[in-house]
Amino acid sequence: MVLAGHRGAARRHQADRAPQVRPPDRESMMFERFTPDTRTVVVHTQDHARRLGHNYIGPEHLLLALASTDQPAGAVLREHGVTPEGVEEEIVRLVGLGGASHLFGTLNRDALASVGIDIDAVRARIEESFGPEALARAESAVHHGPRSPRRGPRRVVPTVLARRWRRRRVARRPARTAQAPAPTGLYQAAGARSGGHIRFSPRAKESLANTVREAQARHDSYIGLEHLSLSLITMTTGLVPSVLSALGASAPALRTAISERYGQVS
Repeated sequence: MVLAGHRGAARRHQADRAPQVRPPDRESMMFERFTPDTRTVVVHTQDHARRLGHNYIGPEHLLLALASTDQPAGAVLREHGVTPEGVEEEIVRLVGLGGASHLFGTLNRDALASVGIDIDAVRARIEESFGPEALARAESAVHHGPRSPRRGPRRVVPTVLARRWRRRRVARRPARTAQAPAPTGLYQAAGARSGGHIRFSPRAKESLANTVREAQARHDSYIGLEHLSLSLITMTTGLVPSVLSALGASAPALRTAISERYGQVS
């Protein structure tokens, strides 16, 4: 408590204090150590997620951007079958296009992760219990409604009427929410936003944080694409292991090849 007579002195004393300095943010310090090539890949990661209509950036988007680069890390991935086209095909197969194209697209992953809910783990459990097409069937039920049980005897519809109804149904069918894949294998979600910030998922943040450990293990003062690639291929959860497995790539073989490639160029 400051008495009235001492308020002026107290104010002078507070003014003489050195301003409090906020501790540097760990993520900011990590990004400062990124090489220009690594920063470019992170920027392209946002472009890929935005083009696919995803409202988050996951490790799978980092893998897609990494496989697309012309740097040694990208070359090693492609030599082992991890091509940009292959990675993108698997991403679209697993999570679909657009924020509303799969049931988990509009959920706030960060908010759910803060209360211990892992979206990728939930998806894996559903597909393990009900099959890989369970989510697609559920999505269809959400958009088109469940089939109503048939009551009474089935009516025989004249062929002419059946054909007429079929033509009307096709004419009223809404356009697909995503365009067909281009010949290069790249997808474009309809209505994908061209700008705006896209947040990294907790798993993507974890993979980026692991790049620091990879750099420390190699006694490097910078964080390059080799550290990012090593961090991604050693993941055991999320979509990246599924993508690598589907493309026939071995994580240990990739790790050895990347270490040898950068051992030669360093």
